[in-house]
Parts: sequence; structure tokens; C-alpha cells
Amino acid sequence: LEEAAFQLQQIFRIDISIALNILGIESMRAGHYRIAYTCFKLAADRGYSKAQFNVGLCYEHGRGTEKDLEKAAFYYCHAARSCHPMAQYRYARYLLCHRPENEWDRHQKAVTFLEQAAMAGITEAQAFLGVFYMRGLQPKEKRGLEYLLLAAKNGDAQSRYHVGVCYEKGLGVQQNLAEAMRHYQQSAAAGNRNARERLRV
Repeated sequence: LEEAAFQLQQIFRIDISIALNILGIESMRAGHYRIAYTCFKLAADRGYSKAQFNVGLCYEHGRGTEKDLEKAAFYYCHAARSCHPMAQYRYARYLLCHRPENEWDRHQKAVTFLEQAAMAGITEAQAFLGVFYMRGLQPKEKRGLEYLLLAAKNGDAQSRYHVGVCYEKGLGVQQNLAEAMRHYQQSAAAGNRNARERLRV
């Protein structure tokens, strides 16, 4: 694999880690998961954040290696620290969903990573933060609505539905049933069942 990566590097004059990651992606597409994992791992161990993220995916989904969420989180963490937006989102989700809630520093770290990912344009992070701020122990409705609107503008039908709920109930914004209907209609048109049900009501 390293020889193949070296050849690719010579042809395209790219870094060996990038070459290994490309070989990993092509192997994954071809269904050769073990080879893909090996390529990603070689590049990840050289500090390449995209490969670290890909190793995390392999461990999270059990592709080419055993399924192991802690190892996935380890690689997501390394990639997140190198400002890989999707790794920031996945690592933050891990911290919030698989760690005790009373660990305040982990909670704060997760929120920081989520906000960085959301600002980098990761729709999943925007949607997650929107709901997170709406449903927290001390809800921050205006802030939650801002993130829901960002995710909705990026095409997330569920977030568009949540924006409709905000306008219907006056959460973080002045109550406006006409605006709520508009958001429900857009969400329903994108296939959201909850929005269709809300429109019937």
C-alpha cells in the first residue's frame, strides 16, 4: 500500500498522506473495506486530519475493522483539533451522548466544537445546536432559532419544521401563525411528515 501511495505521490506530486487517503477512498468505494481502513490508518498516523476522520468513520460503522465508538471518538478528537468540521460535529455528539452529563468541561468542549462546525457550514451541527439550545435546562430560544434557521436555509426539512414550531408557539420570536404555516409548507414539501401533520391540525 505504501508503495502504491508512493507511486501516486510521484505521479501527482502530492503528500504521501493525501495519496494514502485517496487510495483509502477508492478502496472504500470498491468495497475493499479492510484495505481502505489500512490506507486511512497509515495516513492518520502521519497526522492527516481527513484520514483521521475517515478512520473514525471506519470504527464508528465497523468498516474494515471492528466497531469501536471509543476508538472512533479518539480519531474524531484528533481531526477535530485540526479544525476538521465534520469531525468536530461527530466528536461533540460523542461527548454529549456517551459521557456523563455532569462532566461540565466535556459538555463545554462539545458545545464549542458544535459551534465551530456550525459556523463552518455543517448543517447537522446547526440543526443539533438549534434543538440543543431550545431544549436545554436553561433554554436559549433566540440562539436556538438562529441555528435552526441556518440549517433550514441549508435544506434541512426537520429544522424548517422546528422553525415553524417556533413561530407557532412564539419561541425566540414573536408568535406569527402565517409565518409558521409558511415554514410548515416548505418543510412538508421537502417530505417532512411532522410538518404535514401540523398543517392538517
